[in-house]
Amino acid sequence: MGLFRRAKPLHRQLADDAGLSFGAPAEERRPALAAEPPGWDGEQRGAVGIHGVSRARRWDVVATAVAPGLAGDAVHFTALPDGTLLVEEDEPAGALDPLAHAVEATVRPPYAAEGVRRGRERWAVAARRIVVVPVPGLDGDQAELAVRGDERTLSVDGQRRVARAPTLETAGAKHGRDYVVRATRLDGELWQVESSAL
Repeated sequence: MGLFRRAKPLHRQLADDAGLSFGAPAEERRPALAAEPPGWDGEQRGAVGIHGVSRARRWDVVATAVAPGLAGDAVHFTALPDGTLLVEEDEPAGALDPLAHAVEATVRPPYAAEGVRRGRERWAVAARRIVVVPVPGLDGDQAELAVRGDERTLSVDGQRRVARAPTLETAGAKHGRDYVVRATRLDGELWQVESSAL
């Protein structure tokens, strides 16, 4: 063996030290959980790099319901805080009630929901909680408020506005001094808002 030569290559030494090498006795290897995905040597790992990070959940509840009064194959609706249902498609009054009752066993209004026909009268319906706030005096259908320190930029339907929207500022203030709030008009002065930190 030379003066600076290792007894074994560095990658094998590091694998042995971590209990990951093929040659390490089973009792010296790290214990593995059965639910984790296998590593390069067949042993269980569970590293995020193998399967990636799971997607954020889109729905808070998924249910099935029998809704004989619906005409189409898909329906999108929003429940306001008082329980009023706003439907995007042209459906008869009261026809959405079975879908709303199915999700309201788990999620209280306000929520946004989507139903898909799964048979003649059977429907799958999913809903997610939303934030609804009144924004008086703001016209248009889409609004975005960006706040960075003392600088505020309000855009309504893609056009910058000089006006202020205190309700939108309150909705975003939970994120600190820098945030963005996106809002969509639902009905009258009620807007659905989503906020995030910048």
